[in-house]
Amino acid sequence: MHLFSPLRLRTLELRNRIAVSPMCQYSAEAGVPNAWHLVHLGSRAVGGAGLVMAEATAVLPEGRITPWDTGLWNEAQTEAWRPIARFIAEQGAVPGIQLAHAGRKASTEAPWRGGRPLEAAQGAWTPVAPSALPFDDGHPVPRALDEAGVRAVVDAFRAAARRALDAGFKAVEVHAAHGYLLHQFLSPLSNLREDVWGGSFDRRVRLTCAVVEAVRAVWPQTLPLLVRISATDWADGGWDIEQSVELARRLKALGADLIDVSSGGLLPRVQVPAAPGYQVPFAARIRREADVATGAVGLITTPEQAERVIVEGDADLVLLARESLRDPYFPRRAAKALGAALTAPPQYLRGW
Repeated sequence: MHLFSPLRLRTLELRNRIAVSPMCQYSAEAGVPNAWHLVHLGSRAVGGAGLVMAEATAVLPEGRITPWDTGLWNEAQTEAWRPIARFIAEQGAVPGIQLAHAGRKASTEAPWRGGRPLEAAQGAWTPVAPSALPFDDGHPVPRALDEAGVRAVVDAFRAAARRALDAGFKAVEVHAAHGYLLHQFLSPLSNLREDVWGGSFDRRVRLTCAVVEAVRAVWPQTLPLLVRISATDWADGGWDIEQSVELARRLKALGADLIDVSSGGLLPRVQVPAAPGYQVPFAARIRREADVATGAVGLITTPEQAERVIVEGDADLVLLARESLRDPYFPRRAAKALGAALTAPPQYLRGW
């Protein structure tokens, strides 16, 4: 029952090793979360997860993937997040939020409407990126950020972290994966810059490190900071696991407490060898070689599989995405399957 042992991150204790992975709902208005987000996240807290992560939340308006992404760049958004974070905490889960900037993957339709780039009549905006390289055919050419623009991104992550704390979140995650802005700076396939923000490994990781340092400076020392990375681009000449290990070492030194290990997202039409637990070996290697706590995510769908990840020391935390969408009560089902105790809310005791 290792999956149901508590996990301590700084002074915070998660009641178990199951986390709800941040999953975009594309259901906000002007970046403001609403009743959908309360019910979506709240039900998973009731379901027994130790950590419930709110979706990729934009630190700037132009950093949204779609016009319906949540945000944390103003006080109205902060105020709307408060009851959501409070409800999650009242159910015994730790409320967390992922801070993000979509970079060149911004200004698109919702996935269920095709996910294509927005038209001008739909309110499209010009995405930004490290270099003027579009994500795919038919996508707009992004504007390469100048020095002031890069600094503004760092400032925006810092300000969003302050708002996340004010809203009541107890864990914050910097999104540096899935082909979004920070990942775009990390990968030599999307970062062709020749200034201090591109070229060598040291320069390509500089923005992610600067963002983590800025967030850590305003995030309480008692609370954990997570970073999600893509361990590989699944493409020759791109970002890879060796670079991920070294980045993880540097992020730990800057105050990151856990590396949330995913993969891919930088390029379209990449062949990914997806299979149950296919990303777990990346989390295991980073945990071992960088000596930092990791989270494993990706096609983890059964209690036994999740338990094995923890028992074998491959990761410290299991993050569930699609399985959590299918079953908000996965932790309760897993507890029953593994013979662990997981207290139900008093309103639900009749069912247990």
